[in-house]
Amino acid sequence: MMLALIYIFNYIDRLLISILIEPIKLEFGVSDTMIGLLSGVAFALFYTVFGLPLGRLSDRIGRKPVIAVACIGWSVMTMLCGVATSFTMLLLFRACVAIGEAGGSAPSVAMVADLYPPSQRSRALAIFLMGPALGAVFGLGLGGWIADMYGWRWSFILIGAPGVLLGLLLAFTVRAPRHKVASAQEAQENIVKTFLSLAKTPSYALIVVSGSFAAIAGYAIGTWTPSFLIRSHGLNLTQAGALLGIGGGVMSVIGTLTCGWTTDRLVRLNSGWQLGTALIGTGLSIPLGLMFFLWPAGSVFAIGGFNAPTPILLYLGFAFFGTWWTVPCFGAMTHLFPAHKLAQGTALFLMGVALFGVGIGPLVVGMLSDFFIQTMGAEALRYAMASTIAILLVPCISLALAIPRYRRQVDGPKADPVNEPALLEGI
Repeated sequence: MMLALIYIFNYIDRLLISILIEPIKLEFGVSDTMIGLLSGVAFALFYTVFGLPLGRLSDRIGRKPVIAVACIGWSVMTMLCGVATSFTMLLLFRACVAIGEAGGSAPSVAMVADLYPPSQRSRALAIFLMGPALGAVFGLGLGGWIADMYGWRWSFILIGAPGVLLGLLLAFTVRAPRHKVASAQEAQENIVKTFLSLAKTPSYALIVVSGSFAAIAGYAIGTWTPSFLIRSHGLNLTQAGALLGIGGGVMSVIGTLTCGWTTDRLVRLNSGWQLGTALIGTGLSIPLGLMFFLWPAGSVFAIGGFNAPTPILLYLGFAFFGTWWTVPCFGAMTHLFPAHKLAQGTALFLMGVALFGVGIGPLVVGMLSDFFIQTMGAEALRYAMASTIAILLVPCISLALAIPRYRRQVDGPKADPVNEPALLEGI
């Protein structure tokens, strides 16, 4: 539970900037492209560079100390974002947030795998991976309200502070589970050999591709949808934050838990369902996302004292299925790698997610928005967002290709190569 709570604050701090784009842009006078750089590339580059070394460190010395120090570090840096006096300083502090968060995610997944047997991991990971959804609830909902009431700087300061306490509580009150340590020979294996051995694992490269491209669309949508609702549907920060944070966040939580439960149940019938559920959920999210962004303005319904745009109902469906790639992919890696390489394997996956998703997703939307503004005017962001939905076709294809390869590794001699396409035919 402590790991899940820390991961929630990991994503609160990561997603908070998306609800603060408009006031930050106004204060510093920067373009959408520069905002994409702030919310994406600056974070992704440092997260990527430090992800594997910190994952390797946690495989060597243990998960808990790395997670605790990382949590304290990224929380302090989030608070410092609130006192930045220039756009350059804000970029620097966001980069430092990324370094801290690089030491939290992969070791936490490995620690969950240490705690639970294979038959229960998808459900356990589903609870842990509620972090992004609940992070959206509090990061967008609470962050937008604080920004409206007290200014965007106080959002960073007040929301970053609890993470310091959580890091201290983990360090001094939680007993870490034992995990298999590397042998002397394995411990001496350099990082290049480790990387090559992980990369050669059947289906792993396709899982990384799936997560990376799903993250491009996911982070682009998570970062820019508040601004889309403000610009195209006339909402304010509090309204956009409430609809996306509370509505979308709750649906993401339900979707994540449903995916975890469904995956554990179906895997008992066929190991290929470990990735099959991800394929189905991602495929169903595509039409829902397209209809949400292309639905014309003007259709509303009353909720909570204001008129909410009707297409937000489509967004709730998208939020439910849009998370289905996460639990199966993380769960698959716990079956592919031994304990002494699991954090490193997860770190490489998260490096792809960060470099492509966090780094490219928000930036691409910002650049497309600046490009479309010449012809689309105020609706430029709408069409930039709709364009990113097509990216989700890539993880659908790569997941379909990964399923038979994954089955061959986890089932071993039991896998029947002749009947490998059976799962895909069932889907």
